Amino acid sequence: MSPNSINLTPLASLKVSRHYIPRHISIPNTSIQNKPLLIYHQAFNPSSQLTPSGIEEHIQGVGMFIPQWRYTVYRTTHFHSTTHELLVVYKGRARLLFGGEDNPGKVEVEVSKGDAILIPAGVGHRLLEDKEGGFEMVGSYPVGAAKWDMCYGKEGGSENADERISKLGWMDVDPLYGREGPAVES
Repeated sequence: MSPNSINLTPLASLKVSRHYIPRHISIPNTSIQNKPLLIYHQAFNPSSQLTPSGIEEHIQGVGMFIPQWRYTVYRTTHFHSTTHELLVVYKGRARLLFGGEDNPGKVEVEVSKGDAILIPAGVGHRLLEDKEGGFEMVGSYPVGAAKWDMCYGKEGGSENADERISKLGWMDVDPLYGREGPAVES
């Protein structure tokens, strides 16, 4: 695998945001594993020929995650209790919300083509606004992970989610950069 095959930003030049989001009602966020939501700003050069298949090939080449879909983000806050999730934007710009609407510790961020987001299990997320129309990403999950579930953070609707999240391991290989990278450092 050639890390520059689709113009991956060199690690030394990569800007990363790390967000620890407190539990809010039944949305665990980063409270259980204490691993941050990671936003890799312009992980891929947005002016390059960035395609979904190129992103998928890169992710598969690193070997930590398996791409499973091309789509947008649901407009309803949800989280996964069985797996972490990697999103890579290949088209458009959008405003995303992490942590839950009424959470004082929520994170709102605008992402665009070339950005990647590593969402730890338990972190609520949703689309707030598709800024240009047609916002799309590649969604990937760790190799060997259980099928991703959909939890909505409603009282009584996410039984045993905390327990499932606490049993998940974290990665010793960054899903985009390999042996080094933001996920390994977290």
